[in-house]
Amino acid sequence: MPYDVTGTTLRGMTHIPPPADELRLLDAELRQLDARRAQLLARRAWLVAALQAQPVPPVPVAPRPEASAPRVQNVLLLLGGVLLTVAATAFTLVSWGHLGIAGRALVLGSVTLAALAAPVPLLRRGLRSTAESVAGLGLALTVLDAYALHAAALTDVDGTGYAAAASGVLAGVWAAYGRGLGLLPGVASPALDHPAPEQVRRLPLRLPLPAALAAAQLPLLLWAIAVAAGPYWITAALLVTAGFDTMVALRSAARSVRVVAAVGAYGMGGGGVLAAGWLSWDAVGPGAAARAGVLLTLGAVIALGAAWRLPKPGTATGTALTGGLLLVAALGGVLRAVLPGDWTVIGYLAGGVALLAAVRGRLPEPVGRGLAWASGAVQGLALLWALPVVGVALLGPVGWAVRPWTGVPSDARAAVTADVPWPPYAAAAAVVLAVIAGVLAAVVRNAIWRPRALTGVLVLTWATALVLPAVFELSYEIGLSAQGITTVAALVAAATARLSPHARVTAVVLSLATSLSLAFLSLASETATLVVLVALTVLFAAASWFARLAPVTAPAALAYASALTCAIGASAGWRPEHTALLVLAVPVAAALLAVRFGGSSGSPATVPVEVTGAVAGLLAVALTVADPPMLALVLALCGVIAAGTAVRSDRRPVGYAAAALFVLATWVRLASWDVETPEAYTLPVTVPALLVGALRRRRDPGASSWTAYGPGLAATLVPSLVAAWGDPHWLRPLLLGAAALLVTLLGARHHLQAPLLIGGVVLTLDALHELAPYLVQIAGALPRWVPPALAGLLLLAVGATYEQRIRDARRVREVLDKMN
Repeated sequence: MPYDVTGTTLRGMTHIPPPADELRLLDAELRQLDARRAQLLARRAWLVAALQAQPVPPVPVAPRPEASAPRVQNVLLLLGGVLLTVAATAFTLVSWGHLGIAGRALVLGSVTLAALAAPVPLLRRGLRSTAESVAGLGLALTVLDAYALHAAALTDVDGTGYAAAASGVLAGVWAAYGRGLGLLPGVASPALDHPAPEQVRRLPLRLPLPAALAAAQLPLLLWAIAVAAGPYWITAALLVTAGFDTMVALRSAARSVRVVAAVGAYGMGGGGVLAAGWLSWDAVGPGAAARAGVLLTLGAVIALGAAWRLPKPGTATGTALTGGLLLVAALGGVLRAVLPGDWTVIGYLAGGVALLAAVRGRLPEPVGRGLAWASGAVQGLALLWALPVVGVALLGPVGWAVRPWTGVPSDARAAVTADVPWPPYAAAAAVVLAVIAGVLAAVVRNAIWRPRALTGVLVLTWATALVLPAVFELSYEIGLSAQGITTVAALVAAATARLSPHARVTAVVLSLATSLSLAFLSLASETATLVVLVALTVLFAAASWFARLAPVTAPAALAYASALTCAIGASAGWRPEHTALLVLAVPVAAALLAVRFGGSSGSPATVPVEVTGAVAGLLAVALTVADPPMLALVLALCGVIAAGTAVRSDRRPVGYAAAALFVLATWVRLASWDVETPEAYTLPVTVPALLVGALRRRRDPGASSWTAYGPGLAATLVPSLVAAWGDPHWLRPLLLGAAALLVTLLGARHHLQAPLLIGGVVLTLDALHELAPYLVQIAGALPRWVPPALAGLLLLAVGATYEQRIRDARRVREVLDKMN
C-alpha cells in the first residue's frame, strides 16, 4: 500500500507521483530530519555542559531498615511467648491457692492442651513462627503442670526423685509431641538441613525435640543423687547420658537436635571424665582403682565410637586422641594401685605403649592417627618426667670444680650428687628411657620419620647409659669407665655408622657432653683426672682423622690438652706462671694442626683449631699475670707463635698480632725493670713501624706517607715531647729537637708530607719549650701596654697583607700536596 512522506496511508488518492518526483520528496524530507537532528544534538551538548558546571543535588536514599520483617516477627512472637509463660508461672505460684483441686486441674489442663493443640491449625495455614511460639508456651506449661502436681497432690514424694521422674516423662512427652505433629495430615514439611525423602513429612517444629533432649539430661543424674548412689554411680550416670547424647548427635538429621546433643555430650562427658579421673587418682586399693578404670573405659568407648562415625577427619582424630588418653588413664590407674609409688609412671607408660597395638589393627585412618598421637603424648609426658634424672647424672659432676682432688666418693651416685639431691624415682626413670627407645626403634617404619626416630633412639640410649651407674650405685671407677665407654661409642657411631646428618651431629654433641661430664667427674681424684684427660685428648685427637668430625673433635682435643697441662702442673706442684710455659705447647700444636688442615683446600677445621689455640694462649697469659718477667716471656713466645702463623700466605694479618705481642712483651719487661723513660717503650714500636712503612712504600710508591710513616713517628715523638715539657734538664729536649730536625729535613728531602709536618710541629713546640723561660722574663720586663700594642700592630699587618697571605697559604698547600 502506498504511503506519503509523513507515513500516512494514501487513501482515496488515485494520483501517484512518478518515481523521480517521489524520490526528490523523500530526499527533501530526509534533509529536514538531519537538520532537526543536528539542532537537537547541539541543544543536548549545551544542557550537558550546563549540568556539569553546577553541583547536582544528591538523590535522597531511603534509610535501610535495621531489622528485617522476619526478625521483627520472631522477636514479637518470642516476647509474646515469654510474657504468656511468665503470666502462667505467676498464676501457678500466686493464684493457685484460690482454686480447688478440680478448678486447678481444669484451668491448667485446658490452657496446656490449648497451647499444645494450637500449632496444628497454625501449621496448616503456614504460620510456622507463630506455631513455634505457641508450642514453646505449651512446653513451658507442661513444666508448670508437673510442678503443680507435686505441690498439690504429691507433697510427700522426695523432690529430687520426683524431678528425675518428671524430667524423664517430660522428655518422652515432648519427643512424642514433636514427632506426632509431623504425622498429622496437611502439616507443612520442616526445615531440615538435608532431609531424606522419608523425613520430608516429619518434625514441622524445631523446638520440641531439642527441648526433649535437654530434659533428657536430668533423669539419670537426679535419680543417682536422689538414691544417694555415691560418686561412682553419679559419674556413671553422667557418662551414660553423654553416650546417649553422642548417639543422638550422630544419628539425628535436624541440626538443632545435633547441636543440643553435642553440647550435652561434651558437657556431661567432660564432667563424667573429670570425675572418673579424680576417682582413679584418689583410689586406694585395686578395687577402687578398677571401678574408676571401668568408668574411664566407658568414656573411652564413647569417644572412640564417636570418632569412628564422625565425618570430619580432624574432629575424629581429636576425639580418638581423647579416647586413647582415657584408656591409658584407666589402665594406668589400676597399675598405679598395684605398683610401688615410684613406679606409677611405668603403669601409664605401659598403657601408652599398649595403644600402639590397637593402631596396627584395622581402624579408620583418623582413629588410628588419634590413638597414635595419644600414645606419643603419654610417652612424651613420661620422658619429661624422667629428664631430671638425666640432668643430675650429666650436670651433677660440675660440683667437683670447686673442690678438686678432695677424695674419691663412695660410689657413682655419690659422685654425681655432690651438690644436688638424687631423685627417688631414678630407677623407674631409667626404665622409661629404655622402653621409649625400644618403642621408637621397633614401631616407627615410615621412610620420613624413621631417621628422626633413630636419632631419638640414639639420644635415649645415651641417656639410659648415662644414668645406669648412679641408679645401681656402682663404684666410682666403674662410673668413670661407663661414661668413657659412652663417649667412645658416640664418637664411633658418628664416625663409622650410616647415620643421617642430623643423627651424626647429635652423636658428636652427645660425645662432647659426656666427655665434659666425665672430665668434671674425674676431678674427685688426682689420678683419675690425669688419666681421664690423657684419654680424652688422645680420643678426640684420633677422631680428628675423620674429616667430617675434625671441626669439632680437633678443638676438643686441644681444649682437653690445655686442661691436661694445667693438671700436670698442679700435680707437680708448679707455680701457675711455670705451668703457663707448658700450656703454650697447645698453641704450638694448634698452629701446626692449622697448617695441616689449611693445606687441604681450606678445611672447615682450620678456624676452630686456631681459635682454640688462641684461647689456650690467653690462658697461659692469665696464669702469668702475677709474675711480670714470666708474663713478658709468655707474651714473647706467643708473638713467636703468631709470627710463625703469619708466614702462611692466607694468615698475613696475624703479623700485626705478632708485632703487638712483641711490643707488649718488651713493655712488660721494661716495667719489671722499673724503667720509666718513655723512649724505651716507644722506640721498639717506632723502629718496626718505620721499617714496615718503608717496605710498603717500596712495594706501593703511591701509598700515603701518613699511612706508612705517620704512626711510627708519632709513637715516639709525641710521648717524648710530652715528657720534654715536664723535664727540667736539657738533654731530652736537645735530643728530641735534633731528632725532629732530622725528620723534618728527611721529609723535605724526599718530599714527604707526614715527616715534614710531624717533625716541624715537634721541633717548633720543643723550641718554644726551651725559649719559654726567656719569653717569660721579657714579658715581665716590658710595660703592660706593650703586649696589646704588639698584638694590634700584628693584626694591622695581617689585615694589610691578607690577600698576599692567602695566596702564599695556597702555594704552601699546593707544595705539601705535591709531596705525596
